[in-house]
Amino acid sequence: MPQVFHRSTNTIARLSIVTGAALVVSGILIGSNLSRSPYVTQVGAPVDQPVPFSHKHHVKELGIDCRYCHGSAEKSAVASVPPTHTCMSCHSQIWTNSPLLEPVRQSYLTGEPIKWNKVYDLPDFVYFNHSIHIQKGIGCDTCHGPIHEMNITYKAQPLSMAWCLDCHRQPEKYIRPKEEVYNYEYKQPANQLELGAKLVKEYGIRKEQLTDCSVCHR
Repeated sequence: MPQVFHRSTNTIARLSIVTGAALVVSGILIGSNLSRSPYVTQVGAPVDQPVPFSHKHHVKELGIDCRYCHGSAEKSAVASVPPTHTCMSCHSQIWTNSPLLEPVRQSYLTGEPIKWNKVYDLPDFVYFNHSIHIQKGIGCDTCHGPIHEMNITYKAQPLSMAWCLDCHRQPEKYIRPKEEVYNYEYKQPANQLELGAKLVKEYGIRKEQLTDCSVCHR
């Protein structure tokens, strides 16, 4: 029986299989990298707010402590945004006629809360507790980045599962003394790993439990 296909057909078939597999693998890698890119995670993208609030001005320039506005962060899962009367404790005396603060004044007069837009919006299946991280020596800027330098607040970290697990697996790389949690000028010492290991033990952090699924997914 004469040969139906040319001998080169076998080579072409093999190349087609290899090329198809390469395209599938490339597609997976490209999709994986794209899903972690700032374009998708919105890291570094400023979030529009009903009132332009500058953390740099309030925190760095005026020296207002984080807890003045986010007092619930130490004792609850949610840091929350400050109620309007907290803003008015200062702005009833200064910048009283600023057009930019008109939404704040109206909120105070009407009792209608300002609808701030979330910068960090975790999915419903992820549980995060601010208070436990503060109590265990994790600084605000570990997650929120250089918040004291932000004129417009943006997302500093992707908060991906891999990013969180890096800290949960090796908390000694990030932990600091509790009195330094709110210090945005804190610099890790040269012996961070040694100090971190000591603090992990002192604060009763059980590393073997931090990677359990139920810690974050409840």
